[in-house]
Amino acid sequence: MIKKTALATALSAAALSGVSQAQAADYVIDTDGQHAFVQFKISHLGYSYILGSFEDFSGSFSYDPENLEASSASVEVEVASLNSNHAERDKHILSDDFLDAGEYPTATFTSTGFEPTGDNEGVLTGDLTLHGETNEIEMPVTLVGEGQDPWGGYRAGFEGSTPLTLADYGIDMSDFPEIMHELELYVTFEGIRQ
Repeated sequence: MIKKTALATALSAAALSGVSQAQAADYVIDTDGQHAFVQFKISHLGYSYILGSFEDFSGSFSYDPENLEASSASVEVEVASLNSNHAERDKHILSDDFLDAGEYPTATFTSTGFEPTGDNEGVLTGDLTLHGETNEIEMPVTLVGEGQDPWGGYRAGFEGSTPLTLADYGIDMSDFPEIMHELELYVTFEGIRQ
């Protein structure tokens, strides 16, 4: 369940801001080439960490370096694609004890605003829906880079991370130590200009 939030948030980071591109452009997140990731990190009882990712998602983003406030992003994640490298744990996380992937098969993020905070960075705001609940989140994001690729296309990539409180999405973590009530969502996306 932790994963679900993470991925939606992760997708939002892609919308971020622009750099030296001369015009507004729309990008499709390159999941086919495995150049995009929605990942999470959560404490395991305060002794170690569980790392995981969502492997099936899609999305797009847009940015205009002359009007960064108009940047936007949209992402949809298949919750059942969760992978924490432990099949039994994944099955439990996807059960109705946590993410309830059967009832809530997708998590989504739709941006509502972007505020530049410095060179090639800013804060992306948007609505994250997971486990049947929607909350506004803020994710600081950074432009990793942009430019021509070897195949004649143009790419831009961003990364961002933000903490997510699971109770905000109706996920009951009361049986676990307080340190496990929150996770860190990390996303990085490379987009192909359309």
